Amino acid sequence: MHTARTLLVDAFTDEPLSGNAAGVVPDAAGLSTAQRQAIARELSVSETAFLAEGDIAEYRIQYFTPTQPVDLCGHATIGTFAGLAAIDELDPGTVEVETPVGVLEVTVEDDGAVWMTQDDPTIQKVDLDRDRIAAALGLRPSAVTDLETELPLAVSSTGLPWLLVPVAFLSQLGEVDPDLDAVAEIADEVDAVGIYAFTFDTLERDAHVHARAFAPGAGVAEDPVTGTAAGATGAFLRHVGAFDDDLPDEIVVEQGHYVDRPGRVQVRAGETIRVGGQAALALDGELTVPEIESDDILEA
Repeated sequence: MHTARTLLVDAFTDEPLSGNAAGVVPDAAGLSTAQRQAIARELSVSETAFLAEGDIAEYRIQYFTPTQPVDLCGHATIGTFAGLAAIDELDPGTVEVETPVGVLEVTVEDDGAVWMTQDDPTIQKVDLDRDRIAAALGLRPSAVTDLETELPLAVSSTGLPWLLVPVAFLSQLGEVDPDLDAVAEIADEVDAVGIYAFTFDTLERDAHVHARAFAPGAGVAEDPVTGTAAGATGAFLRHVGAFDDDLPDEIVVEQGHYVDRPGRVQVRAGETIRVGGQAALALDGELTVPEIESDDILEA
């Protein structure tokens, strides 16, 4: 049996039990892929991060949903390094981190905020039937079609591709009742991890965007607060000139309110895309992990 120190860290919030919970294994050296997947399944949060010493950087990180590995996760990265700081294993400063999408910089600031530099953005407009997307989200077509002349549909990625779907009003975004099979089918067609529906209609006056994320194909029906998608949205809004010549220094994205996990993501959409926020340590314990052979995992 292997014992692994395991944290639960709530990212993009300064209060435990809100924001987006990330599992964190600070020392994952020696854990097999099958063991990592089993731990992620046991913790049953949207993503769990596994940290080890890097080959070409100080750290190497891998991410798993309860069902599969993913290339990048914003909230789990924020949670990992906020968690290390909370248990006194990391001082404020900047470190380089190997991820499946390349080496990224992570900065822990003196006030506890964590910022991660995301991958160079790629933005691809897509030609999809907006009525079909509305139906997949359980909305009337007008919720999606009313913005057809203002904002295109696009797959945007700063490390993880999301299909960005503008919605006219916050009240409509709150009414989303997705057909998860239809959402997964649409996302798969455009090689996206899921659908990120957003509106400029916000709850807080200082916020710029309110959003909801659906990634059933990756085993996440609705993600509470999504750093990679917020970063991709910041890159997209910069690309299409959504703020004209007045791009905010930090784009504030609200998310999670409709699943009772409210959080805020800050996005700096300059020459590079950086995503940041606070995080709160909710649990620090040990997990007993048996030996697991890959052949023991049954696949449908």
